[in-house]
Amino acid sequence: MTYLCGNVSESMKQLVKVTKECLEKGIAICKDGTSFKDIGKVISEHAEQYNYSVVECFVSHGVGYVFHSEPFIYHHNNEYPGQMIEGMTFTIEPILTMGSIEYITWGDNWTTVTADGSPAAQFEHSILITSTGAEILTKC
Repeated sequence: MTYLCGNVSESMKQLVKVTKECLEKGIAICKDGTSFKDIGKVISEHAEQYNYSVVECFVSHGVGYVFHSEPFIYHHNNEYPGQMIEGMTFTIEPILTMGSIEYITWGDNWTTVTADGSPAAQFEHSILITSTGAEILTKC
């Protein structure tokens, strides 16, 4: 999740707003029978309207007996095979940047920043696929 702290520019507020909208748009299309690639399509199309880039190296993932498991879901236009099945659980977690989609991971092996130092934002939820849509499991 991305949180704004202190005196934040309008451009940063816009990046965070659009990133959250991308997550919401990705969730909105989820239901039994929908192709995973449709998530990437709606997210990338919305981000591109604002000239933001979608980080391609980080993906959403299944949540089950193994936390980071298949399906792996890309947030950009792609041809990843497969479709959603009722009862499936997975995350959607797009990352948008104002610049490069390339990244650098710091020595702590966790903190990741854009290679060009440009701002980025990320939001995520875990969802359960139902016959009529998606239930957000991480919404408080």
